[in-house]
Amino acid sequence: MACSTAENLTAAQKIDRAVDKLGQQTSLSFELGLDTDAATLKALDPDPTPGEEMPQQVAELLAGARVSISVQSKKPLQDSAATDLTGLAMKVSGPDGDLLEYRQVDDWAYLRAGVKPLEKATGSQLPTSEELPSNAPDLKQILSGGWVKMPTDSLTRNTPGKQTTPSANPSTNARQKKVLKGLQQLVNREVQLKDTGTKDGTDHITATAPFRTLLSGLVDELRPLAADLPQGAKLPTSKDLKDTPNKKITADFAIKNGALHEVSVDLTPLAQTKTDKFALVLRIGKGDQATAPGQATQVDPNALTQQILGGPALPSQKEPTL
Repeated sequence: MACSTAENLTAAQKIDRAVDKLGQQTSLSFELGLDTDAATLKALDPDPTPGEEMPQQVAELLAGARVSISVQSKKPLQDSAATDLTGLAMKVSGPDGDLLEYRQVDDWAYLRAGVKPLEKATGSQLPTSEELPSNAPDLKQILSGGWVKMPTDSLTRNTPGKQTTPSANPSTNARQKKVLKGLQQLVNREVQLKDTGTKDGTDHITATAPFRTLLSGLVDELRPLAADLPQGAKLPTSKDLKDTPNKKITADFAIKNGALHEVSVDLTPLAQTKTDKFALVLRIGKGDQATAPGQATQVDPNALTQQILGGPALPSQKEPTL
């Protein structure tokens, strides 16, 4: 006879199991964006230095921006390596349309820029094909709004200092494990979890913590990985974070059918004006299969980078014959 006693899970255990269930899937999609308006964002700094006010255009872009990612694999994602991925799609959208779109299908990577939305978002005119030099054919294709493609292995093969099949670095793995353990201790120490029950078939758990304390602790725990950051990238210092508000913020974890479905971080305590609409929202669902565009022009990623930077191209290995 099966045991009929309901298992009493703590809030932390429920979140852990909800995240673990995501890893058991072979496809997932994520969408990250702000649930707010331009006026709320501009009011974050009520007394800005003259000339440093957030422009209306930037506030509207941030309020309407969305980052979407979809990934598919032959194996459960928690067991997948890069070679198991069958498709990857990423899109950055603004209030006026898609700004940038990237897809990876089998051995090819595809890229497209939304020229008109980019121009509207930045408030500046991008160069036309006629204005670009004749030795920038790849950049011309990008700025025409068309799809371009390149072999996925060329993205690393043509990068100076990168190996085609990089080997695992024991010291990096050790640092990563130390960071994960530190983050877990930080959450246990600073975050208050509460099971708030079920609504419309979805379980809800809230996590509350002081914003500056949590952010400073997060940055401190990430410092062991500073050496692995791209050149020029730096983590903020304690001095950089000293003026960050330390008001308590709350994240709501929505769990549906045992899997994490949505995370909404209520940022209204950080707003300088009264508002009931200021949240950072992550939505999670089943990933759509990435498909190759109908037409795409092949480009050399190394040459494209040099055309953007305006410098001489570095020698690259010969591309495979198509």
